[in-house]
Amino acid sequence: MSVMQSGTQMVKLKAGSKGLVRLFYLDEHRSCIRWKPSRKSEKAKITIDSLYKVTEGGQSDIFHRHADGTFDPACCFTVYHGNHMESLDLVTSNAEEARTWITGLRYLMAGISDEDSLQTFEEADKNGDGLLNIDEIYQLLHKLNVNLPRRKVKQMFQEADTDDQQGTLTYEEFSVFYKMMSLRRDLYLLMMAYSDRKDHLTVEELVNFLHNEQKMTNVTPEYVAEIIDKFEVSEENKQQCVMGIEGFTNFMRCPTCDIFNPLHHEVNQDMDQPLCNYFIASSHNTYLTGDQLLSHSKTDMYAWVLQSGCRCVEVDCWDGPEGEPMVQHGYTLTSKIPFKSVIETINKYAFINNQYPVILSIENHCSIQQQKKIAQYLREIFADKLDIGDVLSGDCKTLPSPHSLQGKILIKGKRLPAYLSADAEEGEVSDDDSADEIEDDFKLKSSNGNGHHQVVESHIRKKLDSLLKESRIGDKEDTDSFSIRALLRATHQGLQKNLRQVKFKAMCGDEYGGKHSKSRLTCQSMDKEEDGQERSGREAGGQCLRKRKTMKLSRDLSNLVVFTNSVASQECLNEGTAGDVLSFSETRAQSLVNHRTEEFLAFNQRQLSRIYPSAYRIDSSNFNPQFYWNVGCQLVALNYQTEGRMMQLNRAKFMVNGGIGYVLKPPPMCKGTFNPFCDDPLPAYPKKQLILKIISGQQLPKPPDSMLGDRGEIIDPFVEVEIIGLPVDCCKEQTRVVDDNGFNPVWEETLTFTLHMAEVALVRFLVWDHDPIGRDFIGQRTVAFTSLMPGYRHVYLEGLTEASIFVHVSVHDVYGKWSPLVLNPSFTIMHFLGSNKSNQLRGIRGFFNRSSKSSVDTNSSGPRKRSISDHLLRRTASAPAKGRKKTKMMLSESVASISDHKNGTGAAAAGGEGVSGKEGGMERRLQPRAPLIHRPISMPLDRLLQGQLSICSPDKEQHDIGADTIIGGYFPFILQSKMEINTEII
Repeated sequence: MSVMQSGTQMVKLKAGSKGLVRLFYLDEHRSCIRWKPSRKSEKAKITIDSLYKVTEGGQSDIFHRHADGTFDPACCFTVYHGNHMESLDLVTSNAEEARTWITGLRYLMAGISDEDSLQTFEEADKNGDGLLNIDEIYQLLHKLNVNLPRRKVKQMFQEADTDDQQGTLTYEEFSVFYKMMSLRRDLYLLMMAYSDRKDHLTVEELVNFLHNEQKMTNVTPEYVAEIIDKFEVSEENKQQCVMGIEGFTNFMRCPTCDIFNPLHHEVNQDMDQPLCNYFIASSHNTYLTGDQLLSHSKTDMYAWVLQSGCRCVEVDCWDGPEGEPMVQHGYTLTSKIPFKSVIETINKYAFINNQYPVILSIENHCSIQQQKKIAQYLREIFADKLDIGDVLSGDCKTLPSPHSLQGKILIKGKRLPAYLSADAEEGEVSDDDSADEIEDDFKLKSSNGNGHHQVVESHIRKKLDSLLKESRIGDKEDTDSFSIRALLRATHQGLQKNLRQVKFKAMCGDEYGGKHSKSRLTCQSMDKEEDGQERSGREAGGQCLRKRKTMKLSRDLSNLVVFTNSVASQECLNEGTAGDVLSFSETRAQSLVNHRTEEFLAFNQRQLSRIYPSAYRIDSSNFNPQFYWNVGCQLVALNYQTEGRMMQLNRAKFMVNGGIGYVLKPPPMCKGTFNPFCDDPLPAYPKKQLILKIISGQQLPKPPDSMLGDRGEIIDPFVEVEIIGLPVDCCKEQTRVVDDNGFNPVWEETLTFTLHMAEVALVRFLVWDHDPIGRDFIGQRTVAFTSLMPGYRHVYLEGLTEASIFVHVSVHDVYGKWSPLVLNPSFTIMHFLGSNKSNQLRGIRGFFNRSSKSSVDTNSSGPRKRSISDHLLRRTASAPAKGRKKTKMMLSESVASISDHKNGTGAAAAGGEGVSGKEGGMERRLQPRAPLIHRPISMPLDRLLQGQLSICSPDKEQHDIGADTIIGGYFPFILQSKMEINTEII
């Protein structure tokens, strides 16, 4: 940071010039990059908040134009910023300077500010005297989301203040204070549990922990000794070969104890199966940096998506000036880039990170002459990367494997029919698959007058800006908050009105479902739009009796298409060869999924299908890819330039296999039949029971969109866990809300899920800030179920380097057909009333959950228990807005609640009828609390239910029921008693 603030002389590259030498520096507040000299004066800056990404080496389009070999790649880097991903291309005098700036900028982009105690100290020292007084400490804790009692803060302050400067802390003293404040009580008690209540772990004790809890195999004393040597802070502990709390904390926060399986950072799946057996990471309109109407087209986008694991990119080709084909989004105001530059960029970056094949989706709109130019560039630039002759000798009825195609580029496009003479230089092919992917509603005619063109562009830009601002207000996890219809009404109708005013007409084509559907789309009628979608979907999968639109295709370009022949999506699903690829807009595909599920699934077992976003997504928003993965669609194309929930799901999906862009589909999707939309899609397969114990959170920041920033209230966080997979598996669960603590909140709650097809499921951890009128999004992490690691793990929130939640993960097999009530021990009346949330004393929560606002010690006469109405109000206010299933509860919690009911401490005692004030008051509180009966964390529920289900507490009456006699539903449960008491439990 100090090097960046003092400034570095660098060469700023510009298009069409040799570059300018400027002094670049980071301002004193670390909020923006500045440079001088500059004619822009104060405007010569780029804010850190506007940075999109920083890339190393000469990857950008500007560097390509200076491809004379004069720059050392180690000295080059590019800073992308702004809404249109503008690039700042810089060259330093040596590699060390470049590394300093790249690391520093990424550090600032990650939002790392409070984790380094020195930087924290400097931020807290408002007057710059090198000392912190107690008031500055209070302000710092508020900024860090810490709400400790002032008495406790003052006590730690006095313990750390050991020098003559009484009443202030030096940096060394503050470091001691910071360590005291940051002590992880959850990890400390976990360490004590395995160390026989000592303040350190021996080698043998650490071996037991890694083997029993973390499920690590082949853990040797030598391996553990290396862990101690690497993570232990105290030299004395290292000499004795023991690990104290600081070393244990460092180890538990290292990548080894991350929730993501470290083996999945590398290729770990069978790569020798046919291409149709894999999900393939795919991009839509790859060249665009933003929306579909006005944004810039850049070759840099190809370099970025290819290196991030995308294996199918799209190239829209149109006739350009001087016989040179161009890449652009047709009939829009997006910018153009030369086709040759695109191919050169793809050739350079296709196989930098992995060698598995890249599919080039060529959307051809060119004349025969320029088609020949396209074929020429493909052959000359890709050369032997197009040669797949050695693969052709295999079985032509099945697609080749990704392994056999390593280092190869496949051209997806049209192919001339076999009946055409081999001497024919060109021929006609069907153009019914809407390859241009833009409906006639959005095609704009060229304007003869520049004035008209500027008016149209200005109007569209204003509409887009207002829509984008509106979308940011909505819930970031609510995909309906920024709907396609809102875009249609606000932008399309407004555009048509504006065009009429300036006497500039836009062409309105056919119905939303496709260019060749039978009825017309009336923009003002949403009902007609829906009807059109349904009709077009039926037609897409039905008999094709309409007249086909055709286009002329060059023999040169046709010959380059081998395994990925793009055919009309209206053709029947049971026709075609293995090499045919069917393309569907999301609405056509949705209709097929809904009405012809098993047929679509069978098609995807032998051929490739590509799903692309609707043309109405002019903001470049994305659909939910899971819906199409569930039926085995391979090429589910997303707008990579639009960050958000759907791209997060996409990243999590392909991280399973080293991020190479190919993930093997589950066996039932590759062979056989099943219906992903039924209640029990795979009755013969064992189900997976996922038990997640949400323990605590660490250094959770205020919401990024907080209006008051650091001056706002301390957050009230809660965790939501969402399962995304087959419809029967999709659900959400959430913890209670912890008041006023974002630094180290403790939940200690267990959430249980059962999955019918775990191989396709994604587990999404979300952290929210509860608010009386809603909730604010703090951060998320999405991990594929198959990549979850067992035991105690940290879940680091994506993009927030140090913010995390601490969890315990266990997975068990569940066999047979079970009632949903048993699979996900669930929603009971007492749970709805909220009693179990205040009566849990499971695990180690009772030891370290000392917050007065979340205390669970009902025997203490201290804090007032939250009323039922308060509890329900908080739960309702923090609940997901749409589609939230009933909150589930583990069986042990049900037993706990029933036990408490017998003692008068259940929900009925708290707010039900028939309980006297005496029973619900102090006398009840003074009675000894009966111990709860718990299922061991390692025991799945099916094992618990195999024998006798015993609901009792010591020296109380019990009633044993055989597991095979239990039926689902709500029933009275009469406890047998020798005395006159007859207790009935629902």
